[in-house]
Amino acid sequence: MASVTARSWALCTATLLNFAFVFISGADFIRFVSFRAIYHNITGETTLCQDSVPWSVALRDRSVLGALVVDVGLLALFITQHSLLAWSPVKRALQSVLGALNRTAYCFTTALALQILMRYWQPVTGAPCLWSVRHAPWSVWFPLLCFTLHFLCWAIICSILMVFDYPELLGIEQVYYECLGLGDPLCHKSPRAQRLLSHLRHPVCLELAVVLWLLPALSLDRLLLAGTLSAYLALAHSLDKQDLSYLCAKLNGKMQRSDGPHRGSADAAAAVRDDGNHKKR
Repeated sequence: MASVTARSWALCTATLLNFAFVFISGADFIRFVSFRAIYHNITGETTLCQDSVPWSVALRDRSVLGALVVDVGLLALFITQHSLLAWSPVKRALQSVLGALNRTAYCFTTALALQILMRYWQPVTGAPCLWSVRHAPWSVWFPLLCFTLHFLCWAIICSILMVFDYPELLGIEQVYYECLGLGDPLCHKSPRAQRLLSHLRHPVCLELAVVLWLLPALSLDRLLLAGTLSAYLALAHSLDKQDLSYLCAKLNGKMQRSDGPHRGSADAAAAVRDDGNHKKR
């Protein structure tokens, strides 16, 4: 009994530490991919590009090519980790070894790959920008507009994640069920929910596309980042009409439950009346 309790505490500790690491990495990613670029454009703290340098010269510059090679390697590392650990044979192998910590390990390695990408990312400052808003009054107003839209997109992303089963996505629910001896939480979900979760682990593609591309200045390294992640999200996104109908039904159910106890009582009373009428017939 003591060993079971110690194991449960160890699983819970690992999961909570992983949750904190994933949360911090998510906040760092928001700063890296969104607000840092806008802040630098507003303040002019960092030179994002050199418009006076011709493309023919920039693309032969060793510093530019070296930075692009490093950035391509970092993106390849993230995509390899994200895809390899989601591959069914690898998932089954890790499930047999890690058990309830399989999803936790996936989220941890994803956050670790993101941290490596963010910390070693090489900005390309020796090449021209593909576009840059620098003329008044748009040099001030357009970055503020970008900041507002980015903030709204991240708020929508957080809201969508709340609609989904985010404890299961982060591996918390798996450990909770394991400690209670309930098995895999996916086994307790309906076939429609399992189908949706298998098709849509990235329910934020449109908002991320806005965040990746809507910037006051688009440098060469940012083009590489936005293009690669957009293509990867497009390939990983397989939502269809059946998934959308289930998602809409799930959202409507949450909204009805939030209407208050009176609405719920009325619905329950109506259900009892309908059941009684059915029995009479």
